[in-house]
Amino acid sequence: MNKLEDEYEEIQPKIYAFFYAKTGNRATSQDLCHDTFYEACKNIASFNSHSTLSTWMFSIANNLLKKYYRKNKYQQSLMEKLAIIPEAEIQSIEELTEVNEDTKMLLHHISKMEDAAREIVLLRIYGELSFAEIGVLIGKSENYARVTFHRLKLRIQKAMEVTL
Repeated sequence: MNKLEDEYEEIQPKIYAFFYAKTGNRATSQDLCHDTFYEACKNIASFNSHSTLSTWMFSIANNLLKKYYRKNKYQQSLMEKLAIIPEAEIQSIEELTEVNEDTKMLLHHISKMEDAAREIVLLRIYGELSFAEIGVLIGKSENYARVTFHRLKLRIQKAMEVTL
């Protein structure tokens, strides 16, 4: 478990950001993040080093997110939740600054993508995973993840230029 404790400070913010990008809710993101580390601690013996610890943790996070969606009968799309950031969740001027128009526009364009593409973008941007790790999570090659992300990034940039 020492390896998990050593990596906690680096992985935790990424997993939290991943959950927040998916749910748009701080409390839910914190709960799911906590559950992810609880499951990881409980099952650390099953970590076989065939992947990185980060990939293993995101695999747990992904499974918990799917379980959360099933349990709560998640019906709305990702963007509907992310585009409308409740003002009640903005507690300071610094947080208000963070939630700027460019971020909203970026999230809007990400929400228009098909599910598989959106997953790659969110894992790369919010999860800060390597292309190899993303490839493992989506069941594709590292090169597929890299090329797909690059193409999606270009598509988003072009869409954002048109919007401006």
